Amino acid sequence: MILTAQQMKVAEELAFRNGATPEGLMQIAGEGIARCIGQFFPDPGTAVLYCGKGHNGGDGLVCAKHLLNQGWKILIRLAAPESDMAELSRLHLLALHGAEVIDSIPQIRGPLLLLDGLLGIGASGSPRGAIQELIHEMNALRRKSGGYTVAVDLPSGLDATTGEMPGECVQADLTVTLGAVKTGLVADAATAVVGRLAFVELPGVPTEDGDPASISTALALRPLLPIRDYDSYKGTYGHIGILAGSSGFLGAARLCSAAAVHAGGGLVTLYALPDCHDLLASTCIPEVMVQLIASYDEIPTNKLDVLALGPGLGGEHHEELRGLIRDSRIPCVLDADALNAVAIDPSLLCHCAGPRLLTPHPGEMERLFPQIGRTRRNWATDFIESYPVTLLLKGSRTIIAEKGNPPVFNSTGNPGMGSGGMGDVLTGVCAALIGSGHSCREAAMLGAWLCGRAAEIAIFNGTDSQESLSATSVIAHLGAACFSLRNGDY
Repeated sequence: MILTAQQMKVAEELAFRNGATPEGLMQIAGEGIARCIGQFFPDPGTAVLYCGKGHNGGDGLVCAKHLLNQGWKILIRLAAPESDMAELSRLHLLALHGAEVIDSIPQIRGPLLLLDGLLGIGASGSPRGAIQELIHEMNALRRKSGGYTVAVDLPSGLDATTGEMPGECVQADLTVTLGAVKTGLVADAATAVVGRLAFVELPGVPTEDGDPASISTALALRPLLPIRDYDSYKGTYGHIGILAGSSGFLGAARLCSAAAVHAGGGLVTLYALPDCHDLLASTCIPEVMVQLIASYDEIPTNKLDVLALGPGLGGEHHEELRGLIRDSRIPCVLDADALNAVAIDPSLLCHCAGPRLLTPHPGEMERLFPQIGRTRRNWATDFIESYPVTLLLKGSRTIIAEKGNPPVFNSTGNPGMGSGGMGDVLTGVCAALIGSGHSCREAAMLGAWLCGRAAEIAIFNGTDSQESLSATSVIAHLGAACFSLRNGDY
């Protein structure tokens, strides 16, 4: 569920009437934020807590206590005198031995974490005075010193309900939201300042009366990726067919097929026309079977469990491709040139013989179904009301939509994924998941989360930076992403 600020306040009040305490919830929140930070920063450095006078600052102080115990150096910038702080937050400040309250930022070397605990959901309007100055300082420090900003519950300056920013707003790289996801956090305009979303559950806080949409979390998705049965074999996990690649675009086929292998596909066959068969056969990883076909009509769909279509195909065979999309009785994952073929006349999607998962980026989606001023969420939900397919609308906040089910916002990923080949990898991962028995919707939710988490792991374990991250590196870290999912990470 996704709640407005008012709905969240009502839920908290109900929790207090049922025996929860502000101190108890603050302890859970602070510990959860610290645990989430540990997932992204296994090696401690310096954390600067920007601390407001309310309970949002108290959550940050509890988090700081846990970070201190993990070896972090803690510096604190107060937005108000200690005497003006909420009593519970003031007590946590007094109990935080080993941290230093500072009036200005010293020179800092090594990992730098900026913890935004200035404003909570009760704030409204444009930040003023000391709060505004500290927000400005935090954003400047992020830009100039490479600081990674973590927002407690929501970025200060963001309206928790609408996602609007009436004044200066903290630009977070990670927002750890508490108790429930707030509607403003998934608003289109808020994506750039919210960053990566993580969720810490607060036991006893009811969330049944909100928006039925959700964000994907490891705990929610974990049942979809259980440990494999000991007596399973390659046939258990499906035969995945892939039609991808053409002269000049062979990398798309190699990435898509390799991703399908590393996402658990039992058998992976890449179908190639004569002009590129030999090159693909000699450059694909050995686990991929590269089969020569003279035309798309030769693909034996009756022997496959799923077919992935489109990456790097080009526009030369659109009519053949449209026939394959329409007539195949098995599930199909459509990307890139398969989507461009459909865009010629999208009504084709109303006559497909089997389930279809579409994975467009915004430009491909615009060709399929013009946005015309709609929010991304409404754009996605209006599309699936018009066409009986599953949609994975890619972007900084990927959305999975299917008629009859509430939309899901993917929570993982980072700006390093803004490079070529990421969509090819996602297509192969989703196809492998469908081949192993998942529905299109389940595969879309799992695939988006796993690819995003693999990108995070590649960066935060020191293998890559946001600049160096490649689609190949995402494939290499899919196994670690599966472990992360099963561990219930954020």
